[in-house]
Amino acid sequence: MAENKIIAVVGATGFQGGGLVRAIVDDRSGQFAARALTRHVESAKATALAERGVDVVAADLDDAGSLERAFAGAYGAFCVTNFWEHFSPEKELSQAKHMADAAKRAGLRHVIWSTLEDTRRWVPLSDTRMPTLMGRYKVPHLDAKGEADQFFRDAGVPTTFLLTSFYWDNFIHFGMGPKKGPDGTLAITFPMDDKKLPGIAAEDIGKCALGIFKKEGAVIGKTLGVSGEHLTGNEMARAFTKALGREVRYQAVPPEVYRSFGFPGADDLGNMFQFKRDFQEVFCGARPPNIARELNPELQTFEQWLARNKSRIPLQ
Repeated sequence: MAENKIIAVVGATGFQGGGLVRAIVDDRSGQFAARALTRHVESAKATALAERGVDVVAADLDDAGSLERAFAGAYGAFCVTNFWEHFSPEKELSQAKHMADAAKRAGLRHVIWSTLEDTRRWVPLSDTRMPTLMGRYKVPHLDAKGEADQFFRDAGVPTTFLLTSFYWDNFIHFGMGPKKGPDGTLAITFPMDDKKLPGIAAEDIGKCALGIFKKEGAVIGKTLGVSGEHLTGNEMARAFTKALGREVRYQAVPPEVYRSFGFPGADDLGNMFQFKRDFQEVFCGARPPNIARELNPELQTFEQWLARNKSRIPLQ
């Protein structure tokens, strides 16, 4: 019996990587084995993975040598960065190059790079519709990932480029859930007008990634976008109202108002939502839910996700 193909999973204790590790462990085909990469091998999340029989390995995206050692002997790797940990697009670029180079040196046969659009292709720095941030970006946490695509191409790494969507989990962990207004009514707030926002359960991204690895050579060199549904703010508010049993409204604000909210990254997210609003056909068109459902037949709708997670959403 052939040995399972090892997938080295970067960010194995995070949303996307963690979802992939669990998807591999739960997969009855046994085609793959997960190698969980993390800086903190003794953390509670890493320990929980080890208790499920996952090989947990220390690796640091800022240490190219540690990545090469962690990738050694693996069939493939899932590569992802976390902008919100450090707010530095330059750090994301450096980390992505470390992963691409390590994947090349380790001779990996299939890499998934979790990426996003470089919005400067549509909104150049000279375009005044939205402010330029950090001197050379419009949406730093998107642009750096999109720019880093070239590292994997230049290294000649057999890569599938995975375009992710807005995590519905942001309503739990990122402070985007319903908040009480002056009249006590709950509302979600986005600068999206009446445009649709592609969203997905973070857990489903990991399951989609497993589906990509199962397709092997058929998807190498391709860009695949995943989402669970494309919903307007009003559609999300109605789903919240149904799930919570109390009224939730959608409050549309201009992007410049959202950028002024003052929380860390508000300007970046304001630009991001403006890009998704102004280029809805491009952004939604790259993420048809049928692609995600083909990769992951268990794909959740927003209503299904809310039914399972409504008790975890803080109402402020």
